[in-house]
Amino acid sequence: MLRILSVAYLSLFAAVAVWAELPDDLPQHTIRRAAGPIVIDGKLDEASWQAAQVIDNFVFPWWKEGEKQRTEAFLLWDATNLYVAFIAHDKHISGHLTQRDQGVSRDDCVEAFIAPDSSDVKIYFNFEFNVLGTILDRSPRDQRSSKWNAEGIDVKISIDGTLNNHEDIDKKWTTEIAIPFSSFAPYAPRLPPQDGDVWRLNLYRTGGEINLQHITWSNTKTPKAQFHWPERFGIVHFSDTPVVIGD
Repeated sequence: MLRILSVAYLSLFAAVAVWAELPDDLPQHTIRRAAGPIVIDGKLDEASWQAAQVIDNFVFPWWKEGEKQRTEAFLLWDATNLYVAFIAHDKHISGHLTQRDQGVSRDDCVEAFIAPDSSDVKIYFNFEFNVLGTILDRSPRDQRSSKWNAEGIDVKISIDGTLNNHEDIDKKWTTEIAIPFSSFAPYAPRLPPQDGDVWRLNLYRTGGEINLQHITWSNTKTPKAQFHWPERFGIVHFSDTPVVIGD
């Protein structure tokens, strides 16, 4: 019993040390449970999405010129999946790559980099999705290889505009994603997460043939565009409380 208590206290002290070293300017967000089923169709018309808190404090660390276009993101979860959604306001929507694990960031693209063990943020997954719904995914086991694919991941896109036609003005494109929690095994301490669990992640938008965007939720504070910077991932807290659906 004494040995078990000693291990527990060591783990607690290690966790406190990790949190004490975190920069105080990292953004934080609470991920609430979905209040009902989520159908991945790119529409975000479920009541849970409508009630989810918007993440819209994206920054443009490497901006030089052009219009800063608005991006909104939303996060939900249930016993099976982490749900991620983006609304990318975009006057010129473009995308061409259709083969999994191609360099989709050359197209209009949104990305989620996720570290499920907050005690070791360098162990992270990256998921990238272009406007055609083409997926690039990488696991910590082999970050630079396309050998691994997240089994069961689902993404759908809806476009309010005309793809690859730069003679008109588009409005936006919406990405809806379900990432099975099983994708994060064996790197997450608990799957599915439990109430109060803390993960680290960052959300990005990039690409576009006209008015190239490099947008990030948590500022990486790198001199050039760099998304693979886990030390600057934001902080997310899982809450077992469902989102509140309006009357």
